[in-house]
Amino acid sequence: MRVRMLVQMPPGTLRNGEPWPDEGEEAEIPTGEVLHLVASGVAEEVAEDAAPRPRRRKSRGEGGG
Repeated sequence: MRVRMLVQMPPGTLRNGEPWPDEGEEAEIPTGEVLHLVASGVAEEVAEDAAPRPRRRKSRGEGGG
């Protein structure tokens, strides 16, 4: 599966002997790892035919209350 990294991994950290992709970069990673990365907020899944889109952050006041 293809993912886009949402965080910068610490310098020197490796994934299977290779450096992690930089924040904002896309990479092809096995499905099991992708599910973990997405669930923990480290990466987001990228659709194969989708163009990159900016992430929207919610403000604390958004959503009413």
